[in-house]
Amino acid sequence: MKWMIASDIHGSAYYCRKLLAAYQSERTQRLLLLGDVLYHGPRNDLPQEYAPKEVIAMLNGMKDEILCVRGNCDTEVDQMVLDFPILADYALITTEKHTIYATHGHVFNENNLPPLRSGDILLHGHTHVPKCTAHDTYTYMNPGSVSIPKEGSHHGYMILENNKFIWKDLDGNIIYEKV
Repeated sequence: MKWMIASDIHGSAYYCRKLLAAYQSERTQRLLLLGDVLYHGPRNDLPQEYAPKEVIAMLNGMKDEILCVRGNCDTEVDQMVLDFPILADYALITTEKHTIYATHGHVFNENNLPPLRSGDILLHGHTHVPKCTAHDTYTYMNPGSVSIPKEGSHHGYMILENNKFIWKDLDGNIIYEKV
């Protein structure tokens, strides 16, 4: 199965449209959202074309293809308008080679590890910075942010297919690959 992994849309209709166009172009079967779907949060500037109601309509239209975990800006009120679950603190995804612990990153992260086994992947957003860091017993990965990238990074997402992770910008350009 081919997955698209993205985080931190923060209510930007502009970048949500670009993400969903990339989703269609990539021909993925699932979209894993790592939280902060609708609200921009008090620490962030408004993202381009901030329009949470438009984001709601776009994402609800593909509710059967989305797996989402709760970000620090996601609330029960957001769940009331979204037709797919968003309030889980984490999700476990297994591939032939790895178990992936997917979370937003505001609770579990490199400084506060969840229960991981040797070889597992800790996958989270929250920092708005794409990363891939190999540690002694696990690997940390972050797709960066769809709408508000930080530290000079790109607006982007990740693809997971055949145990290969590919970081891309929203135009589909490959930034980094990890097998």
